[in-house]
Amino acid sequence: MTPELVMDIFTRAIGIAFSLALPMLLLAMLIGLTVAVLQAATQVQEQTLTFVPKAVAITLALLAVGPWMTNQIIEFMEFIFDTMSQTGLR
Repeated sequence: MTPELVMDIFTRAIGIAFSLALPMLLLAMLIGLTVAVLQAATQVQEQTLTFVPKAVAITLALLAVGPWMTNQIIEFMEFIFDTMSQTGLR
């Protein structure tokens, strides 16, 4: 296994991790920011109010984007197994 191959695998793994985490993190950030603005406007300073909208939004987003995320992971694992078979790793 060459250093270039290891770096290629590592780069792909980091890219996949970012692309899978980014939609959920951005959604949670936008929901949190929206709730914070509403709390500031209404002067309701309850810390637990942000949890329920974030949980519902993340759950709905996972239901919508889950198949794509699963496909990305499957494609990456196929790449890993193909690389292992080509390099003779067991």
